[in-house]
Amino acid sequence: MDTTFASATVLLLLVTDPFGNIPVFASALQAVPPDRRWRVILREHAIALVVLLVFMFLGRGLLELLGLRESALQLAGGVVLGLIAIRMIFPPAPGLESEPPQEPLVVPLAIPAIAGPSALATVILLASQAPQRRSEWIAALCITIVVGALILLLADRIQHVLGPRFVIAMERLMGLILVAVAVEMILRALVCLQ
Repeated sequence: MDTTFASATVLLLLVTDPFGNIPVFASALQAVPPDRRWRVILREHAIALVVLLVFMFLGRGLLELLGLRESALQLAGGVVLGLIAIRMIFPPAPGLESEPPQEPLVVPLAIPAIAGPSALATVILLASQAPQRRSEWIAALCITIVVGALILLLADRIQHVLGPRFVIAMERLMGLILVAVAVEMILRALVCLQ
């Protein structure tokens, strides 16, 4: 798999889905005072970055420990990515998730909203397929986290200027692109298994 720095950054942005996280963060941060929300957003992104970096560095060892081939991880990552993409296109009915009464910590914002299964699988795949380019993957991941944090820090303005329909349309578009990425991952994994 010939992944460039730019394509890795775009892929990580798609799987972390900052536009799709706007409603998740808005819901989870309702109980948090407005002047403290920016701190929570930055803290959760920092936690997600650490988790993703841990998986980037230890993921290959975990694969070897479990006796898994990279193609199996790629196939599993494609399936998980496809399921998440379908959820982005067809979100669950509102009101099914309960809101935490206090300030959220790690769950559900850092994990799984930012560092979800598809993001974890993506960083493991990037690092295992081209370990010599790990500094590029770290830079792509850092850019992804910064862009995601900026989008969520500006979420109120984005929703006000562009409207909630635009945000929903962006999430659906990201979902469609992720479906194509998931299918490509599955096809490549199947070719490698032959």
